[in-house]
Amino acid sequence: MTTEQPRRRMVRKPVWVLVALLACVAAVAFYVSQRTRPAADASPAGRRDDRKSNARGEAPADVRLAALEAAPPEMVDANRNPFRFQPKAPPPPPVRPAPALPRPAVQPGAGGADGQPGATAVPVQAPPPPIQLKFIGTIDAPGVGKLAALSDGKFVYRGREGDVIEGRYRIVKIGVESIVMEHLDGRGRQTIRLTG
Repeated sequence: MTTEQPRRRMVRKPVWVLVALLACVAAVAFYVSQRTRPAADASPAGRRDDRKSNARGEAPADVRLAALEAAPPEMVDANRNPFRFQPKAPPPPPVRPAPALPRPAVQPGAGGADGQPGATAVPVQAPPPPIQLKFIGTIDAPGVGKLAALSDGKFVYRGREGDVIEGRYRIVKIGVESIVMEHLDGRGRQTIRLTG
């Protein structure tokens, strides 16, 4: 008799476990089905309103069909970037017109291009380009005299007063804090300060 009682307990245990699992599955299925329904269907008042409007053949009151057919509003600022947190950049400065070219000088003469007697047009020469050398120092060498050291950023040049540098410029005067140079044709004299 004692051997039959443990067998009955063993048979009953799996049945209760199976019933408990089925109840859990049913509860989960019910919960999922309730969550997937729309909110209007979940409330009884919403169901009644839908039934009344459908029985009359009317659309629900909150649907605006005219708003669906209307064109979307235009974008106001196309340069807006929602992923950057910075102030809007200022507008670019206004474009200024190019400076006018100098007019040719008018000299008295036989006749001009405009047909008026006594005036001829003589073109005004543009100023020479600036000398692109830097004065970096002086060297006092015995027997040679005072030399100026000049640089164009790549090479270093040395010369005395009157020497030609780089085949384009002539040293006019070497001072303590500056040097005076000119183009070989004698125009465009320029004072270059000591920057070395």
